[in-house]
Amino acid sequence: MTTSISLADLAGHLGATLHGDPTAQITSVAAIETAGPGQVTFVSNPKYTSLARTTKATAILVDPKFPEVPAATLRLANPYLAFARTIELFYQPPRYAPGIHPTAVIAPTADIGANAHIGPYVVVMDNVVVGDNAVILPHVVLYPHATVGDHFFAHAHSIVREYCQLGDHVTLQNGAIIGADGFGFARDHSAPSGNAWYKILQSGPAILEDNVEVQSNATVDRASIGETRIHAGVKIDNLVQVGHGCTVGLDTLLCAQVGLAGSTEVGKNVIFAGQAASAGHNTIGDGAIITAQSGVSGDVAPGKVVSGSPAIDNAAWLKASARFKHLPKILQDLKDARKSGEDVPESTAE
Repeated sequence: MTTSISLADLAGHLGATLHGDPTAQITSVAAIETAGPGQVTFVSNPKYTSLARTTKATAILVDPKFPEVPAATLRLANPYLAFARTIELFYQPPRYAPGIHPTAVIAPTADIGANAHIGPYVVVMDNVVVGDNAVILPHVVLYPHATVGDHFFAHAHSIVREYCQLGDHVTLQNGAIIGADGFGFARDHSAPSGNAWYKILQSGPAILEDNVEVQSNATVDRASIGETRIHAGVKIDNLVQVGHGCTVGLDTLLCAQVGLAGSTEVGKNVIFAGQAASAGHNTIGDGAIITAQSGVSGDVAPGKVVSGSPAIDNAAWLKASARFKHLPKILQDLKDARKSGEDVPESTAE
């Protein structure tokens, strides 16, 4: 962990062009609103450009075309990524030594790879396979026949259900559940009530490919038949629900509280913003963006940006939402026009 680094060395580490005193020392990182002397911050959102002129930070990470400001600037194409790399210089998370805690319960048929750290009260059931260099923290449960790859990192209280398959470098944050039963029930009119729900066995595993991260209290359900598949590089935020039989493509982002109903097919490099959702059996094309709180009721073409519920083209939604607050006045104006004798169709004013 770095305690202090000169701007010259920081620029070299990041591959940035420095405008400012190369000998100035950086001791930590901070948000632009709170940064002070000895700290480095960043601007990647134009919303914060004005703060760059008044910040007390010693240096700011900015793009190459950013205007000159009193603070030193480190200029490079992706300031946000550079900020992420800078944090790593000043903070290191805990390191977990290899070993198995005496309270862990590991089935004799489980296959545990080299250098595993298995914490207190972990349960590893029959025929589980764990790759090398795993870190499995307290109260994690791996159900029978689950398979996880190398460098698996499971935070406390995460669960991998039976027969699920996880690739290398998969991270599960606290309370993430992989392979819980999908929500599948068939009407049973022969039941005494005349309208009971018969549970459909969820036989298909959830499969997470390499470099997937699932954050706290998110769920990826198993499938009734076939599989639920999360492709490599996908990041799933807190409280996300991925329904049974879904497919989520390469490097897609599912932000907080997103919901995908069963059998949704999501392409690669898609962004579902917070609280957006898709009805089941939809196809979301590569590179599409579903903006916050939007509800997708049909297929979305590749590269399309949609908003609203039901979701429509983002540009049309922006225009409609801008006019929405004026609807009461428009309606009153139409009614007033009718009263004054103007030729206004009656259906328009009601």
